[in-house]
Amino acid sequence: MHPTAELLRIYEILNGHYGNLHWWPADSPFEVIVGAILTQNTTWHNVERAIFNLKTKNLLHPKKLFKTRDDILADLILPSGYYRVKTKRLKAFLAFLNDEYKGNLDRLFNEEIWALRKKLLTIKGIGEETADSILLYAGEKPIFVVDAYTRRILHRHAIISGNAPYAEIQNLFMANLTQSAPIFNQYHALLVQTGKQFCIKKNPLCGQCPLSSITNHRAVTALHK
Repeated sequence: MHPTAELLRIYEILNGHYGNLHWWPADSPFEVIVGAILTQNTTWHNVERAIFNLKTKNLLHPKKLFKTRDDILADLILPSGYYRVKTKRLKAFLAFLNDEYKGNLDRLFNEEIWALRKKLLTIKGIGEETADSILLYAGEKPIFVVDAYTRRILHRHAIISGNAPYAEIQNLFMANLTQSAPIFNQYHALLVQTGKQFCIKKNPLCGQCPLSSITNHRAVTALHK
């Protein structure tokens, strides 16, 4: 099957099963950015607790957060884990935003997508998945986010190899689907939900998965590798 048809088939099945997932849950683009940095190596539930703490102190604003003392910020984001490291990463992004765009997110997102992505990747602690999450979910830029769930589902359905690089997986989606931020947003959310609910790392629930109808012998073989 051609990659375009294969990817569209997966999208249609999952979209029909879940409907619109309204991801990323946030009240502002800046909250999305903070969440994207805090969600590294933790669960979303823990991120929500940390963001709640920041909201309680009315600190979910670039300039306010930038001026917040590191020890205070670290204490507030404690639930997200690795709080000292994440404090440094938040402050590194905020310093970048302040130096390059005078703390203005509109100026940041007015940049051409690939030029901005290149800049984001120079910030310590921001890798490809975090940068692309910022671009897609906060900036509404048409770029596909690749995460562990995406990789696992595609590998188990024999669409990619187990060691396929990030750029190759991202290009698979971007070269074969309409360049649309809403579509990329929903597709990634669908894969995340499927990964959490069915395509579990150990003991996956393949028989219950909405994608079980397109599972074949190749996928079953890949599943156990």
